[in-house]
Amino acid sequence: MKSRVFFTDLSSTPQYNLFKKLNKLLLKAELKEIIDAGDLVAIKLHFGERGNTSYVRPIYLRNIVDRVRECGGKPFLTDTNTLYVGSRKESVSHIETAIGNGFDFSVVNAPIIIADGLRGKSFEIIRTDKKWYKEVDIASEIYNADSIVAVTHFKCHELSGIGGVIKNIGMGCAALKGKLNQHSSVKPFVIMDKCTGCMRCIQWCPAEGAIVRVKNNPLNPPSIKGTNPITPFTKRDKVKIVSGVCIGCGECILPCRDGAIKIKWDADTSSMQEKMVEHVYAVLQGKKGKYIFITFLTQISPACDCYPSSDIPIVGDIGILASKDPVAIDQASADMVNKQHGNRNSKLLKNFEPGEDKFRGVYPEIDWTVQLKYGEEIGLGSRDYELIEVK
Repeated sequence: MKSRVFFTDLSSTPQYNLFKKLNKLLLKAELKEIIDAGDLVAIKLHFGERGNTSYVRPIYLRNIVDRVRECGGKPFLTDTNTLYVGSRKESVSHIETAIGNGFDFSVVNAPIIIADGLRGKSFEIIRTDKKWYKEVDIASEIYNADSIVAVTHFKCHELSGIGGVIKNIGMGCAALKGKLNQHSSVKPFVIMDKCTGCMRCIQWCPAEGAIVRVKNNPLNPPSIKGTNPITPFTKRDKVKIVSGVCIGCGECILPCRDGAIKIKWDADTSSMQEKMVEHVYAVLQGKKGKYIFITFLTQISPACDCYPSSDIPIVGDIGILASKDPVAIDQASADMVNKQHGNRNSKLLKNFEPGEDKFRGVYPEIDWTVQLKYGEEIGLGSRDYELIEVK
């Protein structure tokens, strides 16, 4: 039997605006069936890094919060602290960033609770017995919530190809140790001939000592592009990544403007995707019938919302999806993006025509279908779905 995925486009009228369409979408997707009176409902989302503008708007979250309250639930907005150094590294800065991006109680009508504690060390150990893990570490307040409403901004991702529900739940509900475990197989390296010594990667790296300066051959200094605003550098300096110190977060890849930092895409990203799926399995296995997924196909950016900026979307806005199957909704989201005309002014390098793989058009080396295939294999959901339009 095909999984049901509900969809509404973004067309609206003064009599029937997007909030009313979203309400009807939630009604058709049977939000009320996952919530019992008095349930503590975790609304899992990404608050957006400070400077990012492509995350799901707070006014939509207010609408979802109000529907949860109507069902008798007690909602709270939640996410986990980040592995990398940014404005969401620990709970104090994380909450300040969320409020700064518009997720204040007066706007969304729900409190913010960071699910893995002050510094990402509050977690529960969940038994999985899967290919990569026997057990995984899941953020405590995700584990302790009665129901989960996952609100996802669908986009490209520099390590997993797509950033959908599986990414939002698998990486986003893991505590610090769980994030480290998922990234453990990602090992970037530097192509020395391409490195120009700009040192941007060192500024971005969250692991002290993972990227270090090395002296270049004085007879063949690199060309200089830009300047380092923090630390002066010489024409002979380049960088290398210390594999024993690197935590595999991949945050050094996008800041490198010269394409000098690479990873072993097939091996590294495939295993990371499967590890991510096993964390989704851990989150959901104790909440059967108590979760739903809402995905926004808007501002479909070429990189994660973890960056303090938002680049030009690779396709136009499409609509909103809802489902109780995490694999089906991610598959449907990717299919709908790939049916669009690609934006030639974006980071899309190829595959501009409808039906062509837009995610491979941004990250040619990443097979983003690995996470969907593995999710289906372990019984997380189905790639076979029925798309039901809510008009």
